[in-house]
Amino acid sequence: MQFPQALETVLESLKRMRDESGHRPCASRSALDALNRVSTRTAQTPAEQKIDPPSVRAGLALGLRRAGNEVATDAKKIEKLAAVQARVSVCTKCPNLASSRTQTVFGVGNPDAEIMFVGEAPGADEDAQGEPFVGRAGQLLTKIIKAMGFAREEVYIANILKCRPDVPAGSFGNRAPTPREMQTCRPYLMEQIEIIKPKVIVALGAVAVEGLLGTRAPMRELRGRWESFDGTPLMITYHPAYLLRNQSPSEKRKVWEDMMLVLERLEKPISEKQRNYFL
Repeated sequence: MQFPQALETVLESLKRMRDESGHRPCASRSALDALNRVSTRTAQTPAEQKIDPPSVRAGLALGLRRAGNEVATDAKKIEKLAAVQARVSVCTKCPNLASSRTQTVFGVGNPDAEIMFVGEAPGADEDAQGEPFVGRAGQLLTKIIKAMGFAREEVYIANILKCRPDVPAGSFGNRAPTPREMQTCRPYLMEQIEIIKPKVIVALGAVAVEGLLGTRAPMRELRGRWESFDGTPLMITYHPAYLLRNQSPSEKRKVWEDMMLVLERLEKPISEKQRNYFL
């Protein structure tokens, strides 16, 4: 593929993602790195690169082709996720949840994310906005993600349940999903994981662990442990809501130590500031 064709591939993929998706295009880091390398080389003259023009064109075409492949892959993932989301949005497998919800809460983030965070179920804020982890617990999760060196848009966030568990009229707060509700909704999450193919999954809280692994045990026994989910490394840690209820610095530090294990597994550099960080 020559330079103009490669460039056209990138632009067409981005345009299709913009037109067909409800979200702005979100390319992976490798795609952005490839495009940045192409941009840098384009800004240099052949003399500065100390190579002949044909080599310049070949190098740029190769870089754009790789970037175009990355963007095209992201576009395919977005398309597949959108198809699953369409089925979720009209799901009535749990009649009690379908009749009480404001809307389903599918998931949000980078379709090519390295990390996927999985919680238990939407709360009132999530049910109202249609996005997971947007309440107080979500704000804390966003803070954790940023401290890890990622933007919220670079990871993927989802829940075991796509509907808020119904509660009796006049009552406040949330309830945990039942085993039957989790089993019914689980296939949707499995499809999300299969499409995204994260390098690491982070299970947030005991309900997420039960939904993913079928394991029931106190979190003090589970957190900080590596498990495997269909071959993908899975780290277990406390749900951010737990840290809102328990403000103990030692408990907050445990979650951060779990996140440093995630960074190590991803072979990400950890700064001295991060090593000494407390939530």
